[in-house]
Amino acid sequence: METKISPRYTDMITRSLKRRHRKETCLRFFGLTSILFGLAFLVILLGNIANNGLSALLQTYVELEVTVPDSALLDAEGKVSEEVAFDTNWDGLVKKGLRAKFPDASGMRERRALDQLVSANAGFDFKTRILHNPELLNQPLTVWFKTSDEVDQYVKGNMNVSVDESQRRLSDQQLAWIDELAASGLLERRFNTSFFTQADSREPESAGILGAAMGSAMAILVMLVLTLPLAVMSAIYLEYFAKPGRVTDFIEVNINNLAAVPSIVFGLLGLAVFLNFFQMPRSAPLVGGMVLSLMTLPTIIIASRAAIRAVPSSIRDAALGLGASNMQAALDHVLPMAMPGVLTGTIIGVAQALGESAPLLMIGMVAFIVDVPTTVTDPATVMPVQIFIWSNSAERAFYEKASLAILFLVLFLIVMNLTAVLLRRHFERHH
Repeated sequence: METKISPRYTDMITRSLKRRHRKETCLRFFGLTSILFGLAFLVILLGNIANNGLSALLQTYVELEVTVPDSALLDAEGKVSEEVAFDTNWDGLVKKGLRAKFPDASGMRERRALDQLVSANAGFDFKTRILHNPELLNQPLTVWFKTSDEVDQYVKGNMNVSVDESQRRLSDQQLAWIDELAASGLLERRFNTSFFTQADSREPESAGILGAAMGSAMAILVMLVLTLPLAVMSAIYLEYFAKPGRVTDFIEVNINNLAAVPSIVFGLLGLAVFLNFFQMPRSAPLVGGMVLSLMTLPTIIIASRAAIRAVPSSIRDAALGLGASNMQAALDHVLPMAMPGVLTGTIIGVAQALGESAPLLMIGMVAFIVDVPTTVTDPATVMPVQIFIWSNSAERAFYEKASLAILFLVLFLIVMNLTAVLLRRHFERHH
């Protein structure tokens, strides 16, 4: 016997289905629109940073002829004496080579303005080159020296020369000298290798990220060594060995609360405990890594517990049934299966730590460091703090270096995430 449905109910069902389909369509539309808006803003942000920062990959150089005639620089072994080299006026040699290009600049004021076209560190760079190559003494040399950041910005087209010369950092006479050098083929833009091989500097044309990159790498290494074993063991203990009760509940609640504590609180803790109480070295990657360990430990514990909980209980039960101990079942059978999730949590913690600056500012890693650190106890800074310092500088050359440093920080995070994906696939394939 067929049951006939009233046309009124049929119309109600049809309208209800249409409303449901419209809502689903709207939901898909708003979801897709949100994703597109997010991608658009990301592209605009990265594009703006790249537009400001990629010009820092090139540095303007000027070709000068310089001679070091003083044979007293050589010691008895034929090497350059550092004591004599320290007393040599290397800046004067560079300025002499530049003044030879413009013999008409005879007044004191004109010579001073002419000297401002080359980098303030040109003499130091020339001294370093001679110390490493003593065979260059007593002969005329054709050397490419870095120009000052003002000249570099003018050559790159980042200086407004239409305003009055009192409102810009280069005078009309200096612009005429620069144009004459460019017309003679003595100015050239080259790849800025010093950005990757040197630490920070007061002069924008000599500043680099190597010191900050080494500081970040050492701090992250210390953080991983301290945090990863402790976080994994804590997660295994809480999942398999801790007895349910008030103490366990108290620990779990506080781990979840610590994951939401502002990062600067951990910086204050590091300042009070590591620096003031234990008298550990200030501005050192060792202390920075310990502070970052405190900050990321709750995050990695939570992720590790979720990964361990996701492993089927039959894996552990089978290991126990075959005679394995609780620790053997956890370490030899459960942990390898949970390793992809543990790695994901670790990468999230590392990415969080790599972008932090507030806790490291509290322990003094904002200092001006001109040397590349070689150990975890040497004074150092980190990439986010270096970017912060450069972005607050008045010179535009520092601003473009900060933008380029941001790009390399983002690139490093992308490489880390790709590494995590590959490791996840490796462990998933073997288990």
